[in-house]
Amino acid sequence: MGLPVVDGLDLSLKGQVLLVTVQRGEANLVSMEMCRALTDLLLNPPAGARVMHLRASGPAFCLGRDRGHAGEDGLREEAETLVRLNRALSGGNLVTVAEVAGDAAGYGVGLAALSDLSFVSPSARFWFPEVEAGLAPTVVLAWLPALVGRSRAFRLVASGVKIDGREAARIGLFTAAAESAEHLPALVAEEVEMLLRHPPQPQREIRSFLHETLGNGSLNIDRLSVERLVTSSLRLNQATP
Repeated sequence: MGLPVVDGLDLSLKGQVLLVTVQRGEANLVSMEMCRALTDLLLNPPAGARVMHLRASGPAFCLGRDRGHAGEDGLREEAETLVRLNRALSGGNLVTVAEVAGDAAGYGVGLAALSDLSFVSPSARFWFPEVEAGLAPTVVLAWLPALVGRSRAFRLVASGVKIDGREAARIGLFTAAAESAEHLPALVAEEVEMLLRHPPQPQREIRSFLHETLGNGSLNIDRLSVERLVTSSLRLNQATP
């Protein structure tokens, strides 16, 4: 069975590594189709795959997601799609490794931060722009405090401040920043190679335990985040002429 064809994603299987490259214009916004495809690949990976290596082409890693719906049902479907991918990144059947060479904003930050391992360029910038549009990013808040703490999470989402890769790694948003942008691919390749040296079963058990105890939010938190996002989005849509 071959890999699916998904607009905005370039997919290839190289040995035990499923290489996923986001390529959707300069901003690399993710669509709901892309989110559903990634979730399915993580839950039902191709035979022989152990690692999903997530990266992007172009100047940005991912500056967010498409916002296509204004009605309540559509907004809820979108929010639930995002939450399912969030949970699959740490709780699916592939070890996830993000290589972040360019800027990431909003949901794009989560794609990398919720991966099992995430390595970033020191010069890349990261921020949550939702507050500028009058929106509280509750899907982000379902997982962000567990990584960086309550106070830092509040600052990041309430002010929209931009931080670079070194600062993002220092506060625990990502695993590590590379020495330089040029060193990033080699760092990721070395980390993936180290993972593949060891048998998969212990890694599955490690991921399962971490997901269940320190994952990206409980099911109750995820449900609350969806409802709050829908309510906030509807309020914002009604206020927009």
